[in-house]
Amino acid sequence: MASSRAILAMGLLAAVLSPALSKRSFISMPADVSSPVTLANGLSYGYHANSCPQLQDIVWPIVESAVLVEVAIAAGLLRIFFHDCFPQGCDASVLLTGPNSERDLPPNQTLQPRAMQLIEDVRVKVHAACGATVSCADIIALATRDAVFVAGESEMFYFYDLPLGRFDSLEPANSSAVFDLPQSTADADTLINAFKSRNLEPIDLVALSGAHTVGKAHCSSFNNRFSEDADFARRLAANCSSDQNRLQDLDVETPIVLDNQYFKNLMEGKGVFTSDQVLIRDGRTDWAVKGLAENKWWFYNQFRDSLVKLSQYQPGGNVGEIRRNSCFAPNGQSIPATAGDEGFAASA
Repeated sequence: MASSRAILAMGLLAAVLSPALSKRSFISMPADVSSPVTLANGLSYGYHANSCPQLQDIVWPIVESAVLVEVAIAAGLLRIFFHDCFPQGCDASVLLTGPNSERDLPPNQTLQPRAMQLIEDVRVKVHAACGATVSCADIIALATRDAVFVAGESEMFYFYDLPLGRFDSLEPANSSAVFDLPQSTADADTLINAFKSRNLEPIDLVALSGAHTVGKAHCSSFNNRFSEDADFARRLAANCSSDQNRLQDLDVETPIVLDNQYFKNLMEGKGVFTSDQVLIRDGRTDWAVKGLAENKWWFYNQFRDSLVKLSQYQPGGNVGEIRRNSCFAPNGQSIPATAGDEGFAASA
């Protein structure tokens, strides 16, 4: 992997050139596959330019160091980002502990504590430098962006701009919204409808599923596949036969690099989850799987666009507070010491 200085230089250069590096400049791809991102209420590029001009210089080295040591942190941050944004928008509600915590519900019980603690560590450094001007929700978004860059080995994941200015929620999301998170056993209809309800198109579903190019999952999350009459399913079952709690790479070819190999795997029948493999079997999504498998530049750019688009989802508006004392508790409540020491499955 390139040195941190080289990575940073490439990222900054690409950011300067980003208007010229649009996806249509790089690749040949179907027109109008992704809707333009309209900034959500209260968000703007450069939101913290005056209140915390050093923000990104604080976030970057913390995230870079963590991911260089353990790429699973990138998978953990991506999964936290998705599990936070999908229920009720990107508001750091998934980090809250205490009564009715989202983290206690089955879809979130395997969120990665180390990645959660990293977010809190970043908040401490940011607030020490700038005061309580940056929300935990904005820190999640920035940390995830930087983790993607490092996990992609800087090949073409340049530093894209993020609209910022999110507030932190005062309470967890409703449990029914949390259970709307796509499950590993979901079929294509369920996936497409869930994403559509969040203003996300099939191309966004496919691109964001590409986060499974890094990370792992417990055997128990895909044991529904063990009865399938296919060589890959039998291989999965054999790997899990001795321990249902062992961890399986979600990308069986290049598990420690965020690349487009995941889509190539789907075309070969090597998707671990049912929700992965159905994407190549449905006419509404198979074209995107094939295109992203054949063209890594499309994947890199579409993944970025879909992440930014998801970050705009805010069905209840941009309301709340900036958590001053901990990302794990609203202001005025007791402060948990850490993110916890639960088990870990870093599927994204």
